[in-house]
Amino acid sequence: MRPRFLLHVFALLLLFTASQCTSSQTALVKPQDPRLAYMGRVGKPSPEAAELYWSGTSVKLNFEGTDVQARLKDNTGNSYYQVVLDGDTVGIIQPDTASRLFTLARQVKRGQHTVELFKRTEWDKGTTTFYGFELGKGGKALPPSAKPKRSIEFYGNSITAGYAVHDYSGKDSPLGLNTDNYLSYAARTARHFNADYTCVCKSGIGILVSWGPIIMPEIFDRLNPSDPASKWDFTQKQPDVVVVNLFQNDSWLVNRPEHEQFKRRFGNEKPTERQIITAYQNFVKSIRARYPNAHIIAMLGNMDITRQGSPWPGYVEQAVAGLQDKNVYTLFAPYKDTPGHPRVEEQQAMAEQLIRFIEKNIEW
Repeated sequence: MRPRFLLHVFALLLLFTASQCTSSQTALVKPQDPRLAYMGRVGKPSPEAAELYWSGTSVKLNFEGTDVQARLKDNTGNSYYQVVLDGDTVGIIQPDTASRLFTLARQVKRGQHTVELFKRTEWDKGTTTFYGFELGKGGKALPPSAKPKRSIEFYGNSITAGYAVHDYSGKDSPLGLNTDNYLSYAARTARHFNADYTCVCKSGIGILVSWGPIIMPEIFDRLNPSDPASKWDFTQKQPDVVVVNLFQNDSWLVNRPEHEQFKRRFGNEKPTERQIITAYQNFVKSIRARYPNAHIIAMLGNMDITRQGSPWPGYVEQAVAGLQDKNVYTLFAPYKDTPGHPRVEEQQAMAEQLIRFIEKNIEW
């Protein structure tokens, strides 16, 4: 028994030594490393961790080498991330509720590369803690690319989130991989202009009333959307363009006096047209107060809020006209006239319309 025991000890020592050697051969890039490039509202609670909440938040690294991993932990295990290598999507990962390493690239051609983790899912699906990248043997982190010269920020609902964009079954389900902010009109527009991208969105949210308890004026200024005390520092960056695509949910709920959120917000009386218009104006004023020089696009569509006969484009037009602000514009995407939320092709059509509008009307 004694020799066998010694053999076991020797084997364990070999494993420990091997793990130590492997560790010493990897390069760790910690979350606060200046060579990392973040987009969106990212929390940085400590030198050892960064927190990703909102749809479309991302972290990017330029590196030299053949292998890269990321250490992640999600508070629910329901978040999904797009893995982008050298501009091409190469995979999808779903972080666990326990911290562990995820392989993002393996045995790629030796040389200089860029890897990006992009959050596809919404903040209510999970908060992800990012502990850094690990590069394989011989790998090293490189300086970040030049910061984008342009910056664009979106405030929206499920349309902007990319809710159920991949569900062609007719069920309009957000489950699993169906929701995908990477293919939303918002993210597509930002990539077209190579712009820094921030997306503040939540499915079901409105300006006056939402399907849930929170409205956009109550949450638009948060860093961590789940924490009312967590406030975003708007001085961190000033976007050139802000797109507001809201009111789709309001347009349904103001006609649902039986809904609990209608009762909570309005009691027994439907809001008047003037109240609707004023609420929109007040929200845009809140954006303008934070971003005095931004071009603000008041956008609607492409669900039934822009169908023929809808009064809501008129409400937005009146609201914008009343602001008397030459840098606030209106843009209405045509009603898609198909069931459910916009799918991939319909998101692409909205992106193309928004891109054309910006190119024609805004110098940035």
